[in-house]
Amino acid sequence: MNIESKILGGLERLSEALKALLWEKAKTFGISPIQIQILLFVSNHKREICNVSYLAKEFNVTKATISDAVRILLKKEYLEKDHSPTDNRRYNLFITSSGKELVGQLEGYADVFNKELSSFTDQELANIFDTLSKLIFQLNQKGVIQVQRTCYNCKYYSGDKKEDHYCNLLKSKLSGKEIQIDCDEFEE
Repeated sequence: MNIESKILGGLERLSEALKALLWEKAKTFGISPIQIQILLFVSNHKREICNVSYLAKEFNVTKATISDAVRILLKKEYLEKDHSPTDNRRYNLFITSSGKELVGQLEGYADVFNKELSSFTDQELANIFDTLSKLIFQLNQKGVIQVQRTCYNCKYYSGDKKEDHYCNLLKSKLSGKEIQIDCDEFEE
């Protein structure tokens, strides 16, 4: 077996482990994993991108799947709608106070991963992060990953994607570990 196949196998195992942890949390709180993902996303991102269309692209599922999940989260009063002033059919989502409480209980679902990652050296972590961020960028360029808010794809980024990283918004040189995979200031 070649190294690429071994890496893919490892990534698949990690993905399955994260899904299992998410399912475990979901059962505890009586909501689905996609509902957890929506709550975590909405609580950590600008309201402008917290809508059904964007969430469908973010999680690579249909709008109908997101709409069903959102409908339940609205009914449980974890989310609320912020309707567009010009078109009442369009809305963005925001998290309610009870949604924030739930998110506080959900956020630690992957703590076991964080604990294990803390056993790696700073250089090992930097190498893993660098490789993952480049892989995500490349897969986005091929259309495999629909949404990417990483420095490499941002209008403010300049550099060679290897070592010379610069953010024109911050007007600052960035180290490899400062590269963002999910930046709030991202602009295509």
